[in-house]
Amino acid sequence: MASDTGTGPGGPQWKPDILGDGYRYLTLELGEDDEGPVVATLVSYTPKPPPPPSITGRVRQLLHGLRAPVEPEPVHAVLYIHGWSDYFFQTELADFWAGLGVAFYALDLRKYGRSLRPGQSEGFTLDLQEYDADIEAAIAAITAHIREHRGAGTPVRISLMAHSTGGLVASLWAHRNPGRIEALILNSPWLELGGSWVVRNATASLLEPLARMRPKARLKVPELTNYWRSISSEGDGEWDLDPQLRPPASWPIRVGWISAVLSGHAQVARGLDIRVPILLLASARSTVAVSWNETMKTSDSVLDVNLMVQRGLLLGPQVTVYRFENALHDVLLSAGPVRRRVYGKLEQWARAFLLKS
Repeated sequence: MASDTGTGPGGPQWKPDILGDGYRYLTLELGEDDEGPVVATLVSYTPKPPPPPSITGRVRQLLHGLRAPVEPEPVHAVLYIHGWSDYFFQTELADFWAGLGVAFYALDLRKYGRSLRPGQSEGFTLDLQEYDADIEAAIAAITAHIREHRGAGTPVRISLMAHSTGGLVASLWAHRNPGRIEALILNSPWLELGGSWVVRNATASLLEPLARMRPKARLKVPELTNYWRSISSEGDGEWDLDPQLRPPASWPIRVGWISAVLSGHAQVARGLDIRVPILLLASARSTVAVSWNETMKTSDSVLDVNLMVQRGLLLGPQVTVYRFENALHDVLLSAGPVRRRVYGKLEQWARAFLLKS
């Protein structure tokens, strides 16, 4: 088996990741923009190998090797994309997919998390389609990584899983790239501005001139920490978050970025045509407010889940929706009993739509 440290001198190098044993990362070079070199970061997870086979097992393996060669088994892989002001840290999710025999990878997009470089505007883009390059580079690296270990002819079947703003990015990419993925799994995707399309259109009209002249101008909005409090072990949640990679307050909202998001929302509202099975996971209810409320520990404190589900049905012809009582905005960061229900439904759906072949 090839080493997991790269493809040789001068080639891409996989290095140990901050998440510890089993996790490695690969820096994906994406050129430069007006703020300097741009990169994305691909994280891979390889669980500990099983114990060596018994004597009988070794004999069975030897006999199997003497059989006529057969076509290599396809490898299913999931590529996870985070939300706004976020990064990948969900090791429980990686364990879940590995338990189903699925190769798991996660992508920190340009100017997020592991990919944010000094002097860059956090999470900034003028066009969500810019992330196509991040996703394409990740898919190419995943395919090369799997074939390096499983054989050059191994079929690789990739599905996307994405959260919040990442769900919007992944949905638009899947719409523009038919036939590239097996399935799309969305965890509370941000598919519409809170309120209604009327609010979105009015906001977009007001922001458009400023976005052209001063795209990096910051909007004066409250620095909310409610959602961070609901998930962080330093607040009322269960998760250890790196404050450098996932700050308590959201990053600055810049005019050009929110204009790009609103444009994406408008595309979703017109209807997309994603011709693969889609799963949408969401909380049963929302509590969106400026001040902390105890119900934020058992609801989505970021997005309007009813509006989210309405827009989700416009993504394609085959959409499954699961809503969960007491779930947070990231349903997979909810309390343990809720997560167990979510993972149970996710496994049920994956076996029916993703792992059936």
